[in-house]
Amino acid sequence: MCRRLPDVHRAESLTIAEEPVAEEKCERTTLRVIGWFSVGMAVAALGIYVGSELRNRYKFKKRTPYDFYSNAGEHHASEFGVGI
Repeated sequence: MCRRLPDVHRAESLTIAEEPVAEEKCERTTLRVIGWFSVGMAVAALGIYVGSELRNRYKFKKRTPYDFYSNAGEHHASEFGVGI
């Protein structure tokens, strides 16, 4: 964040011509911070997405023929909740 000097010292230290330059520098710094933060969030989101895709592909390769029929067959009453 940009430092703001009290009005008394600010008037003495900055001339009328220097004041817009200082404000422009402050805005530029703020936009640069927001931009880098956005880039970091995009990289993190991309990393999470790529990691989950790689994990899903790894798990898909490790299946056995028995996994294809794991949900076949009779369902037992114990698989359903008992409503008391």
